[in-house]
Amino acid sequence: MQPSSPEPVAPRSRWALYLDLIRWDRPAGWLVLLWPTLSGLWVAAGGFPGWHLLAVFVLGTVLMRSAGCCVNDVADRAFDRHVKRTAQRPVTTGAVSVREALLVAAVLALLAFALVLTTSTAAVLCSVPALLVTIFYPYTKRFFAMPQAVLGVAFSFGIVMAFAAAQGQVPATAWLLWFGNLFWVLAYDTEYAMVDRDDDLRIGMKTSAITLGRFDVAAITAFYLIFLAIWAWVLAPYALGTPFYVALGLALAQVVWHWSLIRTRSRAGCFKAFRENHWLGCTLFAGIVLGYALKG
Repeated sequence: MQPSSPEPVAPRSRWALYLDLIRWDRPAGWLVLLWPTLSGLWVAAGGFPGWHLLAVFVLGTVLMRSAGCCVNDVADRAFDRHVKRTAQRPVTTGAVSVREALLVAAVLALLAFALVLTTSTAAVLCSVPALLVTIFYPYTKRFFAMPQAVLGVAFSFGIVMAFAAAQGQVPATAWLLWFGNLFWVLAYDTEYAMVDRDDDLRIGMKTSAITLGRFDVAAITAFYLIFLAIWAWVLAPYALGTPFYVALGLALAQVVWHWSLIRTRSRAGCFKAFRENHWLGCTLFAGIVLGYALKG
């Protein structure tokens, strides 16, 4: 009896490839972008900002993070094939062409821009540098020792745009929250970079995990603490009360948990720390929301 030949594997649909391209099954990436943006929106509006602005910033965050993934994969396609974790990305394998990926990115960015157009002139103006930094970020890994700082600039722009949309201007509070949030991005994206440190060293990529070397764990812990300290200081005058300070305490407890995950520098521990980071942002957002709700 002849052995049966294996069933041919059906090619994946274009939609499945596009969903993989934008990391649809990995929401941690857009959640860490969403929570500080919504926190900024609540502070800017003095409480619930209304369904229109809420929808604009939730949808806009998801769309821009997805567009950023497309650009990142195009920029890194030659490097990603040498990294085990990224070798099967659609652009890297050729399942999605560079032109296709850039077209998807353009469509997503235009949809996000259309949403911003329904807000204010100030928000539209802020969206331009936000987009430029997002496009520029992937290329900084070739020459800049701390590309995670550039990502922090891009990922924190949602806060600035939230103030611009809600108030029609960008006050000092927005920039201070933006600056503080940059340190959170430095913390969790350095954890992410620690996962691929060996591969990045081999192929010549520059990351904060490589630059910080044996001080990586201490630096990440310091980044978390600086982030929380700046936000606590900036938001203290808003009198958000017990809910916000309880949230800060819970956030500090999560920092300790993250330290325990990354202190041995295991790939599994560092990747888990990165994936669970959104809970820290969610905790602070919940504290802000409850603080305003009880004030009202």
